[in-house]
Amino acid sequence: MRVALDAFGSDAAPYPEIEGAVLAIKEELCSQVILVGDEQIISSELSKYYYDPARIRIEHASERIEMGDSAAASVRSKRDSSMVRAIALHKAGVADVALSAGNTGAMMSASLITLGRMKNVLRPAIAVVFPTQDSHEIILDVGANVDCEAQHLMQFAIIGSKYYEYFFKEKRPRVSLLNIGEESAKGNLMSKEAHKMMAESRDINFVGNIEGKDVIAGITDVIVCDGFVGNVMLKTVEGVGFSIFQILKEQINKDWVAKLGAMLSYPVYSYIKKKLDHTEYGGALLVGLNGISVVSHGRSNAKAMKNAIRFAARIAESGFVEHTQDYFERL
Repeated sequence: MRVALDAFGSDAAPYPEIEGAVLAIKEELCSQVILVGDEQIISSELSKYYYDPARIRIEHASERIEMGDSAAASVRSKRDSSMVRAIALHKAGVADVALSAGNTGAMMSASLITLGRMKNVLRPAIAVVFPTQDSHEIILDVGANVDCEAQHLMQFAIIGSKYYEYFFKEKRPRVSLLNIGEESAKGNLMSKEAHKMMAESRDINFVGNIEGKDVIAGITDVIVCDGFVGNVMLKTVEGVGFSIFQILKEQINKDWVAKLGAMLSYPVYSYIKKKLDHTEYGGALLVGLNGISVVSHGRSNAKAMKNAIRFAARIAESGFVEHTQDYFERL
């Protein structure tokens, strides 16, 4: 699988992207990485590494979309940006997937303009793979659509179900609607209507509402919500995880007994940290598009970029996009 990587997306670009690409090739995570961005800078940094030059190539782009840039405006004004060029390479068939750790809004705008929305899909969404106590779950939308209608949530449920089915190779994944209560009568009008539509659908395995306290319990496979709720929930969980480790660190440093206990419990702490570490997971997939666009975390290091390349290649290999296109075209 060929990955077009925006080499000037992350906060520390292009260093994490370049090192991550080299690691990905060495670990055989994809067949080729196309680094898109300033050719002179990328070439200079690449010269520090030993790699197969046939499997990492450079596509020059003279501009860069910054994190603070306006999403839609920057896509229109910076046509030769590394992000836009990476997506264009995917559109042209030169790459099987486009990947960036840059501005999420700009990545969504550029992908929608370049790749287009799937036929009969009302709105694209942002889907993330999230760790749970048992395994993983897919949550969507986590930021693309602040205001939604019930029919949008219904489509998110179908897309999320197919995503889980083809990515994790499990038939009929459990689909839940994020709500303020488990009862079907709970929630606002949109939630009640969406619940009714999902319960009546034969295309998904709908198991009912799920509350916020059960998001990481592993009792479902796909969680559906609007982009406002999803984004707040995702960042809250990330913040809580970070705060817990900070509190533990402060308490451990207070006396030698706590330090001794921490040393004995290190394997447990290490496992939990790895399970919650965003660098272990590839990033967010923009679903509902005629192509594969993946957004990684802006704070990504080389390890995170390597795993993002692994994730992007797996998406392309899964056939998820093709199967989802076929479903909606038959509607």
